[in-house]
Amino acid sequence: MGRLIRHEGVGSRLVQRVKIDPAILEFEMSLARPLSRSVRLNGFATCLRLEEIYWEVLADIARINDCSINALLSYVDREVHLRHGGVKNFSGLIRVVCVMHLSGAARGVTGTSQKQFFWG
Repeated sequence: MGRLIRHEGVGSRLVQRVKIDPAILEFEMSLARPLSRSVRLNGFATCLRLEEIYWEVLADIARINDCSINALLSYVDREVHLRHGGVKNFSGLIRVVCVMHLSGAARGVTGTSQKQFFWG
């Protein structure tokens, strides 16, 4: 199954057949809605704005590691400061952590390996 996508350029038209997973087109739009939540990172109160789907993934990671979302975020914050001197875009880092978690799940990494990824 595919859809035709028409790209129009200067003096030419290009038509391509693109395979699109129907689940991608029919997902719940509320998952893309940004949510701001107050969190404590190593004792400091701050606000973190992420799309709802990332909060759900963080809850899953925290459940796997038997900790709270705040504890998980504090751990990531502390590790990135110790290993790399910090990060300018913490929200972006957390999105990458979530994608890495989902990527591991897609490869069949089980709970024990995922737990080791975060708690070493």
